[in-house]
Amino acid sequence: MEKLNQLLTSVSDNFIGPILCVLLVSSGIFLTFKLNFLPWRNLGSSLKRLFSKEARQTTNGEGDISPFSALMTALAATVGTGNIAGVATAMVSGGPGALVWMWISAAFGISTKYAECALALKYRTTNENGEMCGGPMYTIKQAFKNKKVASLLAGAFAVFTVLASFGIGNGAQANSIAVSVNETFAFPTWVIGVMIAVLTAIVVIGGIKSISKVASVLVPFMAVFYLVTGIIVIIINYKNLPSGIATIFSMAFGGKAVAGGAAGIVTKSVIDSIGYGVKRGVFSNEAGLGSAAITAASATSDHYVRQGYINMCGTFIDTMIVCTITGLSIASSGVLGTTDAQGAALTILAFETALGKPGGMLVTIGIILFAFSTILGWEYNGEKALEYLFKKSTVRYIYRVVFSLLTFFSATMSLDIVWTFSDIANSLMAIPNLISLLALSGILAKETKDFQKVLKAEKKNLK
Repeated sequence: MEKLNQLLTSVSDNFIGPILCVLLVSSGIFLTFKLNFLPWRNLGSSLKRLFSKEARQTTNGEGDISPFSALMTALAATVGTGNIAGVATAMVSGGPGALVWMWISAAFGISTKYAECALALKYRTTNENGEMCGGPMYTIKQAFKNKKVASLLAGAFAVFTVLASFGIGNGAQANSIAVSVNETFAFPTWVIGVMIAVLTAIVVIGGIKSISKVASVLVPFMAVFYLVTGIIVIIINYKNLPSGIATIFSMAFGGKAVAGGAAGIVTKSVIDSIGYGVKRGVFSNEAGLGSAAITAASATSDHYVRQGYINMCGTFIDTMIVCTITGLSIASSGVLGTTDAQGAALTILAFETALGKPGGMLVTIGIILFAFSTILGWEYNGEKALEYLFKKSTVRYIYRVVFSLLTFFSATMSLDIVWTFSDIANSLMAIPNLISLLALSGILAKETKDFQKVLKAEKKNLK
């Protein structure tokens, strides 16, 4: 079993991971130019619209939940332990410059996220209960003329999504919560497992409306909580911040570490910075994997382009804001290169340099909130993928029970091979999704350009 796990890990790290990163970033670059940089140009107004009163309403168009709730639910799945542990891992393995490449990959990921979410609304449908169903599997099924190819690609995406929901979306997160709480507060893992399972069941049993209500409160709260704490750490360590930032940018392009708080850092090559930065960036915000599009399809909207713009804000919030706070907290702390700690342990050390032991506890609380929100968001992704495969909405209820029970076992057991396999499944989701995005890019570009006229007219009416 250990050898199989090593084999799967090798396949993921040396084959699927690098190739997929190239495909994701190159697709993002292509879509950015194909869309005439409109996602970038509309990012500011989209963020403003996201936090407007209108975005919290369900009166403008058809859908199950508000545009704001749809994004918060999508963010619940993407803002996870990777924002705490993943950033730290990238900065250790690829050097501080990896943070810059996370930003660069996220910039092009904004266009990818816009495209997949917009198309999800364009080609969404309703189930037997009148609820919205969408995502790459429906986009492919509805848009592709060759139905055999469409059936194969859509089915593959749905299968990979279900597998990933049990592993990356459930098991890995529940296990992270259990380990963190056990190490910090000495709670038995079985007690933690019971609590996670009960809380998960209470939320997911009500479906997307219940999940979105919790996500609409939990995601903003946990984001603000973590951001404020991180900013305090940065302010306290402000003397190290200039040299830390200088090192980040210097080493991103092959330079040497700058003296100061980061003097102990071992210089990494630019290839390491690019590789780890891009990998952690694309898997942090999930732009191109297609997962966020499933939730986006449930949003109330009068035009799919409008909701696509709102959902692309998720990539900006996830990487440009949350991951940046983690990166700057580590860079200003002076611990990078002076310890063998990696992942969440490194972030905890960084926070403790400014806040002492309470700083580590606050990071642990952040991990709990981030991981639990990911469990909720991914439950919906897996549920809709399973519903697509079996064509019956009744399978959702069975899935909700099984999914909730699995969180208990995941919290109390070590299942490395399952997480490795599901990590591969998570990665493979991107292939059918990217094929659909590239195939439909012409249609999307034309209608995005046409809708720009509507946006300009609306801005004039506001003046």
